[in-house]
Amino acid sequence: MNDIILGIESSCDDTSAAVIKDGVLLSNVIASQDVHRAFGGVVPELASRAHELNIVPVVSEALSRAGVAASDLTAIAFTRGPGLLGSLLVGTSFAKAMGLALDIPVVMVNHLQGHILANFIRQPDKPVREPSFPYLCLLVSGGNSQIVRVDDPLHFEILGQTIDDAVGEAFDKCSKMMGLGYPGGPVIDKLAAQGDPSRFNFAKPHIPGLDYSFSGIKTSLLYFVRDEMAKNPMFMEENKADICASFQKALIDILLDKLVKAAKLTGIKEITIGGGVSANSGLRNRIESEGKKRGWNTYLPEFKFTTDNAAMIAIAGYFHYQAGERAPLNIAPVSRMADF
Repeated sequence: MNDIILGIESSCDDTSAAVIKDGVLLSNVIASQDVHRAFGGVVPELASRAHELNIVPVVSEALSRAGVAASDLTAIAFTRGPGLLGSLLVGTSFAKAMGLALDIPVVMVNHLQGHILANFIRQPDKPVREPSFPYLCLLVSGGNSQIVRVDDPLHFEILGQTIDDAVGEAFDKCSKMMGLGYPGGPVIDKLAAQGDPSRFNFAKPHIPGLDYSFSGIKTSLLYFVRDEMAKNPMFMEENKADICASFQKALIDILLDKLVKAAKLTGIKEITIGGGVSANSGLRNRIESEGKKRGWNTYLPEFKFTTDNAAMIAIAGYFHYQAGERAPLNIAPVSRMADF
């Protein structure tokens, strides 16, 4: 068949390109942007400028590692959205220009769909373990917290989602406010491994149905730390491991309570996770332990496929290409899921 797809991802602050051949990953190159660390979050203007500098060498390196010439490509898949508009514009414009120059089709991909399909990335000389349809995906990142029913690679239904902050935002904002650094997820996860998760209790929201809310618990933590430090200025330094462990446990409890409910309501026992927060060790361990207890078949993406990467865009694009979908050259990126 020899369908060779170049995937391009530029939705936030990572410029990435990947090549797959008949669904098998040949290369996956990511250029990260450390410039945002000093600001405690991604600065959109700096991100888009860095994408402009990175995209040509990243694509060239991805083709070189794959041993593929640009003329060998069958199609180019790119992230249309959601994400930062300036960043998306760089990847979209490059993909369309390259497709036009090579006279090959381009395929648009929903960034979230890439995360949902990350478990279908096949690698040479590695055993294939893919979820069966239908399955549930707990999609968790800095901008999204969703429970998604996946009926096939191109058809999804959002069963529940956050009504305010995403879980990744809760990690990042609280880490920043406590002076622990950015990005907050890895920092809190590392400290949590050294602490007692039962030391402190944080109130959990009671949201009907399968929707999430993380704004309240975030505020609760910040007020708790503020009040305790007013009594003891060393409170945070003396207790940060226990605080992180208790906070992380509370967030994971919120995520899993709704996922368990969704599995019961649908009767689905094929369970996956995706998105940047799926790299969290506490969440991964909890998913596996819940799976053993409840008879789930659980699937965890490799760590390198949890963050924004072009391999997931390439595999999603491959499914779209196989279904005969093509994007017109006047297609524009969109920043919001509602505009997709």
